[in-house]
Amino acid sequence: MTEPLLRVTDLTKAFGGLIAIDHLSLDIAAGEIHAVIGPNGAGKTTFIAQLSGALRSDSGTIRFDGVDITNFPIARRARHGLARSFQITSIFRDFSVEDNVALAIQAHAGHSFRFWRAARSDPALRRPAREALERIGLVERRNVLAGALAHGEQRQLELAMALATKPSLLLLDEPAAGMGATETSAMVTLLAGLKGDVAILLVEHDMDTVFALADRISVLVGGRAMATGTPAQIRDDPAVRQAYLGEEA
Repeated sequence: MTEPLLRVTDLTKAFGGLIAIDHLSLDIAAGEIHAVIGPNGAGKTTFIAQLSGALRSDSGTIRFDGVDITNFPIARRARHGLARSFQITSIFRDFSVEDNVALAIQAHAGHSFRFWRAARSDPALRRPAREALERIGLVERRNVLAGALAHGEQRQLELAMALATKPSLLLLDEPAAGMGATETSAMVTLLAGLKGDVAILLVEHDMDTVFALADRISVLVGGRAMATGTPAQIRDDPAVRQAYLGEEA
């Protein structure tokens, strides 16, 4: 049987007496969009921080692409194929759209930003930056300052910055946060177009977005996965409906 792209086994994380992640186990296949949902305080963002390396786990293991990365630092995980976006957009507002993507590529390669002035004309950075912008529909805005973009476009830019590093797994924390209906619809279309090319772990409160995108869904309650299944299985699970989905189901 083929090993999943990501295998998390008995992962734990506590903050003092508060157990945020409680022996959590979860698998993600290559190319799969796997949503993680749950009420506030369920441990979703803590879990993503553990996967990215921003938080050190107390115990448990994380295997990614056949390698135990449990103790890898953030940069080494990124070089191994993990990319993360955040709930709050993280861009360089005073740089152009294309500059932002090129900077992401440069940082991923481990180069210092001190060389940025010369790197502005480096085709090894500009070419893949433009390709990433083409993929997410922002190439015509490549010379605009990132701070001048609409909120939805800024989220698209952040996604382009992640994709430009050519990850095999994207960790997306609330990619539709703060978006209106039109922007959310555009983001859903964009992420759906990535299905099969890159695996995505998606943390999202908007259930319409989750059910539109996810191949499988894991429901976190109290740091544990109380259920994992297809959108139909999760929607029809009485325990999940009672614990979380409620009227949204």
